[in-house]
Amino acid sequence: MTGANTWKKSAELASQLERAGFSGMLFTEAGQVPWMMIAAAATAAPSLNFTTGIAVAFPRSPMMSAQIAWELAQNTEGRFRLGLGSQVKGHIERRYSAHWDKPAPQMRDYVNAFKACIRAFRQEEKLHHEGPYYNLSLLPGQWAPGRHDYEDIKIDISAVGPYMCKVAGELCDGLHVHPMHSMTYINTRLLPDLQSGADRSGRSASDIDLIIPVFAIPGDSPEERQSMINRTRMQISFYGSTPNYSFQFDDLGYEGTTQKLGALMKQGDLPAMANLISDEMLEHFALVARWDDMADTLIDRYQGIASRVVTYLASEDIHRHPENLNKWGEIAKAVRQHQALFGASVTVVQPDTQDTNHQ
Repeated sequence: MTGANTWKKSAELASQLERAGFSGMLFTEAGQVPWMMIAAAATAAPSLNFTTGIAVAFPRSPMMSAQIAWELAQNTEGRFRLGLGSQVKGHIERRYSAHWDKPAPQMRDYVNAFKACIRAFRQEEKLHHEGPYYNLSLLPGQWAPGRHDYEDIKIDISAVGPYMCKVAGELCDGLHVHPMHSMTYINTRLLPDLQSGADRSGRSASDIDLIIPVFAIPGDSPEERQSMINRTRMQISFYGSTPNYSFQFDDLGYEGTTQKLGALMKQGDLPAMANLISDEMLEHFALVARWDDMADTLIDRYQGIASRVVTYLASEDIHRHPENLNKWGEIAKAVRQHQALFGASVTVVQPDTQDTNHQ
């Protein structure tokens, strides 16, 4: 997982990761759009896979996203998949000056419109999509992108709550799991909702790839791990201050944590926010292990569930400690080898009891 960077540095990092044994790079979108960084990285590392995790959907028309994905798929020779997310209302309306309504229905229409564009690019049908948010019906020949050999473009969305998870299950090739997650959340909320959506289109949850960013914290001593632990506590406290994520704490027995974090956020007391994330909480939301044990730790938690695990902290750690690059690479190679041998089909675990608050 990586974020804003120059094209040159993106290419250099991609080359280093390829040599170290990684399978791909996930690019976030915050202060910088990801497309040119991906192009630079893909040119430098011809075996890596690339995805956005995530690109913000609603400020872009589905046609624009389809054109970008089409071009990247062609030039990476099929090594690109598009990951989209809704972001939140404040950013969509006040940073992008774009329309925000009901995110799950809007994303559902967006994905269908994107797929209509791709079918038109493939010349399977004329462009025609009429939905509650997007209407597309004009694609003259001179404006249509050229055909190529890599037209099976996968589209994934990020999802946390039940409605967006169902959209992913019904329509998408993959789902980007939120970095702040516990296995309780995945097994009792996300997977059943994913299956519910998949049922609508006659699919199984195993048909949808789960792309899971992980707070993996390797190190052979407490001192070596401490900076990444501090970084993780801060990030979890930031995510956890969002009211829509309060159930992540509540389901684990930490009721009221989000409200406490929100109050501290308003005060600007970031250290106190991080201190609210106890060691016990950290065990649910992060993985802490020695370097030689981290691959097995990742496999033990995510085998049978994740199609890809994404190292949330590796890029930052490699930047601070270049000597750790090959250690991260050994983790990646070990996980890839296990994946090649055993695969990662999704197992759906139904909740033991009815969750009346999760409709």
